[in-house]
Amino acid sequence: MSKFRSALLAACLVVGAPVLTTACTSMPDEVSRADIDSQSTQALNRLTADNSAAKAIASKARAVLIFPSIVKAGLGVGGAYGEGEMRKGGAVQDYYSTFTGSWGLQAGAQQYGYAVFLMNDDAVKYVEDSDGWEIGVGPTVVLVNAGVAENLSTSTLQEDAYAFIFDQKGLMAGLSIEGTKITKLDAK
Repeated sequence: MSKFRSALLAACLVVGAPVLTTACTSMPDEVSRADIDSQSTQALNRLTADNSAAKAIASKARAVLIFPSIVKAGLGVGGAYGEGEMRKGGAVQDYYSTFTGSWGLQAGAQQYGYAVFLMNDDAVKYVEDSDGWEIGVGPTVVLVNAGVAENLSTSTLQEDAYAFIFDQKGLMAGLSIEGTKITKLDAK
C-alpha cells in the first residue's frame, strides 16, 4: 500500500471513529423505537416461519438480539450499521446498535438482517453487562447456514449463541458477523 493510501486511511479512521462512536450510541427516539419494535417483530416472525432450525432454537433461547435492517457498503473502506433490540420472553429489554468496519478489496452495497439467539443466562449477562460485545470474543457464536441447520436439533444445542443472517439484498461478496461490535444504546 502506498504511503499516501496509508495516510489517508489513518486520517479517515482518526476523524471518523469519534463521529461514528457518538452517532452510533445514542438512544433512538420514540418513533424509532416503535419502528425498531415493529421491524424486529416482523423479521423474527419471518425468520422463524421460514427456517425450522431458527424456530427450534428460538423456543429454547433465553434471549434474542434482533437486527432487522443492516446496511453494508464499501469501496476499499467499508462498514455496516443497524439498530435492533434484545428481547427476553418476547419483551423488549434494551436497544442495541451493530457496527462492523472493514477495509481491503471490496465494492458494493448490501442490506440484510440478523438474529443472535442467546442460549444461556451467562451469555445474556455477558451482553447486558459488557461495554459492547465483539462477536468472536466472549460467548461462543455459531453462524447457522444450511449445512449447520441440517445437523441441529434441540437436543444438540451446546453453544452459547446461534446466529442467523436473513433478508440479504444487494451485491457484495461475502457476509459474516465475525468481529461485529454490538453496543447498548444510551438512554437519554
